Amino acid sequence: MTRFDSRRRVSTYTSAWMPTGDETAQPVAGYFGGGSLSATNASGIDKITFPTDTKSTLTATLTSGTTYLAAMANSSVAGYFGGGQNNAGSNVSGIDKITFPADTKSTLSATLTSARFYLAGMAQSGTAGYFGGGRDSGGKLSGIDKITFSSDSKSTLSATLTSAREQSGGMADNGVAGYFGGGNDGALLSGIDKITFAADTKSTLSATLTSARNGVGAFANSGVAGYFTGGYDGTNVLSNIDKITFPADTKSTLSATLTSARSNTAGMAASGTAGYSGGGNDLSGIGMSGIDKITFTDDSKSTLSATLTAAVYSSAGMADSGAL
Repeated sequence: MTRFDSRRRVSTYTSAWMPTGDETAQPVAGYFGGGSLSATNASGIDKITFPTDTKSTLTATLTSGTTYLAAMANSSVAGYFGGGQNNAGSNVSGIDKITFPADTKSTLSATLTSARFYLAGMAQSGTAGYFGGGRDSGGKLSGIDKITFSSDSKSTLSATLTSAREQSGGMADNGVAGYFGGGNDGALLSGIDKITFAADTKSTLSATLTSARNGVGAFANSGVAGYFTGGYDGTNVLSNIDKITFPADTKSTLSATLTSARSNTAGMAASGTAGYSGGGNDLSGIGMSGIDKITFTDDSKSTLSATLTAAVYSSAGMADSGAL
């Protein structure tokens, strides 16, 4: 996501916004792009407009049909879809950019350090986005690439994930830190790594996911809490939702669950309002088109009447939560 905005101001934010007495972001829309269909990979991008939760499909598409990709956003400016695997089975290093509000697509000249899939994304909106982990032709990865939004340039952090891993979930507390949770480094993981934005340093939380899993989704209510949804624990796909409360980084598990057990969901959030978990697959690998919504005021779950254009899994989500 990830792509998650705070309801507080961030000193590095560079828009022309000026305070008017109402400093609450007005969420605009979330986006789900790419993913696996029954016989091919999707290139389409679905848009969920807040607060009506209506679905439309962008005219713009990803450069190619792509699955196992990641996404993040510089809210009110642009969202980014990076990496993945295309219909030819080739790993992707490119990064597509969706510029708000026109929703036009361009492709960055900067690319990921290596072509990779099964990566995770999160962002410090107004400053930079991060793509972490994944798998390339050489195996699993621990590196974290950083896209600086002012120039759309790529650098690679000296900090790395605790171990080389794939199929983690990413989310962020904007202005403070980003989190990569779960995944697979040869064994399923329950740990959560934290990238503190001030210096891009890595630490590992004492709190862990309820169980080790990969294929986990994630989104955040910035300034309040982040959420990790579903996944696969080696035997079953899961419906539970773990919550990391900021700033103490404590873990609890919601009484609300996903509508059905699923892994490889995509997550995005209207920060301050609700998080959304879209698509995914069941234990047999069948894709889903439903979108679950977690309302942040009470952590309750509802299911949108709007659905994704197609049943899809291993897509990616990001959101425009509006100017701060």
